[in-house]
Amino acid sequence: MSQNTEYQPPEVWVAPESIDGRFGGINRPEAGARYEAELPRGTHPLQLYSLATPNGQKVTIMLEELLAAGVHEAEYDAHLIRIMKEEQFSSGFVAINPNSKIPALVDYSEPQPVRVFESGSILLYLAEKFGRFLPDARAARTETLNWLFWLQGSAPFIGGGFGHFYAYAPFKQEYPINRYTMETKRLLDVLNRRLAEVRHVAGDDYTIADMAAWPWFSGLMNDTVYGAAKFLNAERYTHVRRWVDEIAARPAVERGVIVNSTNGEPHEQLRTRHSAADIDAVLAARRKR
Repeated sequence: MSQNTEYQPPEVWVAPESIDGRFGGINRPEAGARYEAELPRGTHPLQLYSLATPNGQKVTIMLEELLAAGVHEAEYDAHLIRIMKEEQFSSGFVAINPNSKIPALVDYSEPQPVRVFESGSILLYLAEKFGRFLPDARAARTETLNWLFWLQGSAPFIGGGFGHFYAYAPFKQEYPINRYTMETKRLLDVLNRRLAEVRHVAGDDYTIADMAAWPWFSGLMNDTVYGAAKFLNAERYTHVRRWVDEIAARPAVERGVIVNSTNGEPHEQLRTRHSAADIDAVLAARRKR
C-alpha cells in the first residue's frame, strides 16, 4: 500500500503474509506458543523473565528498591527474553504469561509457585508481599493505585501509539503522529500539573506509582526512547523534569535500569542478573569510561 493511498478495509480482515516495520515480523493475530522450550531457572525464589524496556525496568527498579530497603527475601534472578528472537512465544514463557509480553515473574517461595504477569500486577504483588512502597491507609493506597492504573492505561498511547508511528513505522504518516503526539503531550501535562502540587506521583511518598511511570517519562524527557524530546518540547514540562532527575538519582533506580539491558558496549550490558555483584561490575565498567 502506498503512503498516499487511502486504505479501504475489506469486509473481513485477513492477515497479510508480512507486515513492514521494526516489529512487523513478530506480529501475528493468534496467541499461544510457537515452539517448545523451557525457561532457565536460577537459585532465588523470585525468577524474572524480562527485557530492559520501560515496562521491564519498572519491575527491576522495584526489586532493587526492595533490596536497598533491606528486604533480603527480594533477591532474584533476571533472565533475558529477546523479543525480536520471539523468545516470548516459547512454551515456557507462554505458560507464565499467556499474553506473551514481558515482564513475567514466578515466585517459588509460596506453597505453590505463583505466576505474575503484567508489569503493574507485578509491582502490586511485590508491594503487598513485602509491605513496601504502597501505603496502608485506604485513601493513600487508593491514590497510589489511581496513578498506577493511570500509567498502565496511558503507556500504550505513548509506546504502541506515539513511539510506533514516530519512530518505528516503515514510513511517516501525519495523521497518526499528530493523533498520538497530542495524547502523549496531554499525558505529560497531566503529570506536570500533578507534580506541581506534590513531590511524587501519588503524594509525598515514593511509591510503586513512581516506579511505574518513571521509565516511560524519563525516556521521553531524556531521549532514551524514540529520540523525540525536542519534537515534544519536553523541557517545557519543568515539574516532570524535576521529578525525573530526582528519581534518577536514587541508587536503586540506577541499578534497576541496567538489568536485562542489551544496549551499548558489551561491558555495559547486563543480560542476566543473579546477584548484586553482576550490577556492580557493570557500574564499575561504566564509571571507568
